[in-house]
Formats: sequence, structure tokens, C-alpha cells
Amino acid sequence: MAKMNFGGVEENVITRSEYPLEKAREVLAGETLAVIGYGVQGPGQSLNLRDNGFNVIIGQRQGKTFDKAVKDGWVPGQTLFSIEEACEKGTIIMCLLSDAAVLEVWPTIKKHLTKGKTLYFSHGFAITWNDRTGCVPPEDIDVIMVAPKGSGTTVRSLYLEGRGINSSYAVYQDFSGKAMDKTLAIGVGIGSGYLFETTFQREATSDLTGERGSLMGAIQGLLSAQYEVLRENGHTPSEAFNETVEELTQSLMPLFAAKGMDWMYANCSTTAQRGALDWMGPFHDAIKPVVQKLYASVKSGNEAQISMDANSKPDYREGLEKELKALRESEMWQTAVTVRQLRPENNK
Repeated sequence: MAKMNFGGVEENVITRSEYPLEKAREVLAGETLAVIGYGVQGPGQSLNLRDNGFNVIIGQRQGKTFDKAVKDGWVPGQTLFSIEEACEKGTIIMCLLSDAAVLEVWPTIKKHLTKGKTLYFSHGFAITWNDRTGCVPPEDIDVIMVAPKGSGTTVRSLYLEGRGINSSYAVYQDFSGKAMDKTLAIGVGIGSGYLFETTFQREATSDLTGERGSLMGAIQGLLSAQYEVLRENGHTPSEAFNETVEELTQSLMPLFAAKGMDWMYANCSTTAQRGALDWMGPFHDAIKPVVQKLYASVKSGNEAQISMDANSKPDYREGLEKELKALRESEMWQTAVTVRQLRPENNK
């Protein structure tokens, strides 16, 4: 475990050179990793673990997702089971269900959390707010987490590229005295690029804040606001979209992802440079109070409660689809369909 300096703050970081795959295999030898749920994170993590030589089984209900698991090479009755069977067979139960599904399936999972087993999560939601979720694990098991910083699709694609996604890790409960080793071994096994230490509470609050903020909610709000102002002032959909979204995602994001926004500021035109420096302050000052309000709502458990209440409504799926349909059919994202078709790689 190395101490790395992040902007003057030291943090615990694990790299694959420090914790090689061979060591991970030794730590998890004899363990049966039961991946419960084959939706978002399940495929990426389980396929990477399987490719890396670990003993993995899947627990999934019958249906389209079960059929997808079969297509991915999981064999019913051998490596693919019902959720209950997989929980019974697994020594490490990897709960990769959606937050809403965890609440529903928790009684089944808990029944099979017998002494000495390990319960694994990739999100701190259920444990952090267990006064609301009811997910209180027995005291005689290990409870651990590895949380990839990206989608399950990216977990798989970066692994296949030989890279690996960054992940956070945490131990909530160490009954065996070996919980940390199991955590790091799984983190390496799923193909993490590097692992940085957190807690269940910190992961859950930062994750919900990020989803509602810069990763999805805030970025959509910013993009739509700028697009609307340009359109209201006579700019065409193509021009408004290119200046708002296309240049950002196709030109600038890859550059500041690789070199940093400081590099971007130093290497743009003097006009862009002056304007960006002048306007970043007003944007920061306008947005920070919203982020503070968001964080307070997350930390208090209010956002978790909103999510649980919404997911428990019988007509939730219908209402959700209406909201997503409105987003999908907005002029900005319909313009995106045409712009993507015009990209050189799609227009040969």
C-alpha cells in the first residue's frame, strides 16, 4: 500500500504492481464468488473475474437478463443459478443489484449470510443508509466494497483494452481479520487500474452527489441552458449543438482528460483564454450554492429516501419512461442523432 500525494493530500493507493494478480488468486483460492445481479455492474465484474481465473458463479432471475448471461457463456446449473441458489453456494456474495433491487432481495441474501461468509458491494448506499434500507448485516461476516468509478460497460471495455478502471475500496466489517486482503484481491480481479481508499459513507455520498451533479444532472442542466440561449437568439440547431456539446465531447474533453484543464487554458486562443478566466468565477459562484444544497440533501439521507420512495411506486417505470422520452426527444438530443451520423467515422 503506497502513500500518494493528491494536490498536497496523502492517500492510500494500491496499484497492480504492488498487488499482482497472482497474489489475488492466492487470497481468493477456495472461494466461490457469487455475483448477484447481471444488470449494470454484474457482467463487467464477473466476466473480468472469470477471465482472470477466479471461481465465479452468477445469481439471476429468469428473463432477458438471465438469457444475456447464457449468451455470455454462463451455464445454467453449473455457473448460472437462481439468486437463492447462488447466495447459498457463494462464500463471497457480491451484491451487484440496483439499489432498489437490493431492498427487495435483501431477505434472501441475509438468510444465506452464514458465519464466516463475505458480503461485497460496489456501492455504499444500502449500508450507509441502513436505518432506511433495513440492510443490516450479521456481525459474524466480513462486509467489503470495491466501487469502480464508471459503468459496468467501461469496467469490461477498459479491461479488454489492457487498461483498467479506477476503483475505490473500503472495509465496513472485518470479522475474519482478512477482509482487507479479500477486498484488494477482488479489486485487482475485476481489473481495477488502481484502487484508492474510502469508506462506505464517503463513497455513497460522493457517488450520489456526482450523479446528480457534474456527471449527469448538472452537466445536462448546463448544456440545455446554453443550447436554449443560443437557439433563442437565432442560432440554428446544428450551430447551437456543435458549440455546446460536440466541441466539448469530441475535441476538448479528450484533451483536458489527458492533460488537465490548466493545460487547456494555457493552450487555447487568447480570446477563449481571457473569456474562460473571466467567466469561470461567476459560474463557480452561481453553482456552488446548488452543489452545497445537493450535498446536504445527500448526506442527510433525503436523496436516498427520495430514490427508495420513487422506486417503490407501482407506476414508477411508466413515469420514468415518460421523463426519459422527453429528454430523448428534446431538440438538442434529436440534433445529436443527426450530428453523430455526420461524423467522419459514421459517414464513409
